[in-house]
Amino acid sequence: MAVGSLGYQRGSGNPRGRGYQKGLGLPATLFLIVVLGLLVVAITALERSTAESVSINVQSARAFYAAQSVAEAALVTLFPINESDPSDAAAPTDCPALGAINFANDNTGLIGCSATVECFKDEVGGEFYFTLRSTGTCGSGGEAAVRVVEVRAR
Repeated sequence: MAVGSLGYQRGSGNPRGRGYQKGLGLPATLFLIVVLGLLVVAITALERSTAESVSINVQSARAFYAAQSVAEAALVTLFPINESDPSDAAAPTDCPALGAINFANDNTGLIGCSATVECFKDEVGGEFYFTLRSTGTCGSGGEAAVRVVEVRAR
């Protein structure tokens, strides 16, 4: 058999010469790189959304505790405790003047939160029932959380 100008034997079955290869090496590598890149992008997006949801959950818990704290403070204002004889405390007949509390300078976990409380009075059968509705707010903008706590007392 004669050797052609490209260095292959005529009739050897390789019509394109030495540079021609069969196989999936390059396409498989490119496919793998693209798939891994997409996987990295998906994991990054998932991590970002998880971090945002954790932040919102923390703000939500802080807003709840702000509302709960103000509701408890309002209960103490509504039903003051006589320290000499706690059973001698007079039953309230009207809602006290309650307002807003801003936790801006507190050393609690509620810095940056605020809360308001409203009092509603109902009389049933000669007894007064009080409903305290407190609203706690923490954060601002898209990460703001608002929670409402309602307490009934008589």
